[in-house]
Amino acid sequence: MFGGPTKRHAPASMWNTVAWILQGVLALAFLFHGILYAFAPEPLVRSMREQGKWPPAIPRWFRIFIGIAELLASVGLILPGLLHLFTFLTPVAAAGLVFVMFSASVYHLRRREVAAVPVVGALLVMTAIVAIVRWQVAAL
Repeated sequence: MFGGPTKRHAPASMWNTVAWILQGVLALAFLFHGILYAFAPEPLVRSMREQGKWPPAIPRWFRIFIGIAELLASVGLILPGLLHLFTFLTPVAAAGLVFVMFSASVYHLRRREVAAVPVVGALLVMTAIVAIVRWQVAAL
């Protein structure tokens, strides 16, 4: 009665746990990808450059914009919930990443880069789950 969630609150508690796990995984993924795109550190891009996969076939300013947006989204997925401040930003960040991942899937499909589509699709699904759960099921 006093220690844990009641039966009535158990589903929301379960979804809260699922959302936090997904938020952590997504924050790490977008943190690393955002650093890669925004700052292009040489140790990270050297092997990609040797394989002919760097820089990506987008303008430099757009690559940096995407990187900064992903860095901000990774912060928005975690920090509001931890600080209990501006918690509405978490589903907004997730919804923004849904748009980014949908656009990335279209980009990779048009370029026939089918190897990237499953990863992008998985990130798209995970960001959509976080957006829905944090908006409707288990808000922060």
